[in-house]
Amino acid sequence: MSDDGERLVHGLHVRIDRDLCVGFGDCIAEAPAAFTLDEGGIVVFAEPERVDRAALIRAADSCPVDALTIVDADGRRLAP
Repeated sequence: MSDDGERLVHGLHVRIDRDLCVGFGDCIAEAPAAFTLDEGGIVVFAEPERVDRAALIRAADSCPVDALTIVDADGRRLAP
């Protein structure tokens, strides 16, 4: 698991597909402590452990290009 594109947070595998992200920032609006934009305007992790599971899932669901995915420990895709 790469720290820059995937993290295990609250038992969830949270993945950022930086090739899909276009920097709309909807995920940041849903979970501002979890994500931020880098100097190129692409989402990166901030402090996702500060955000509860529900907020992480909402953030991934809010992405209009599905650049964030969340999978639980059993391999079930929770978002998008």
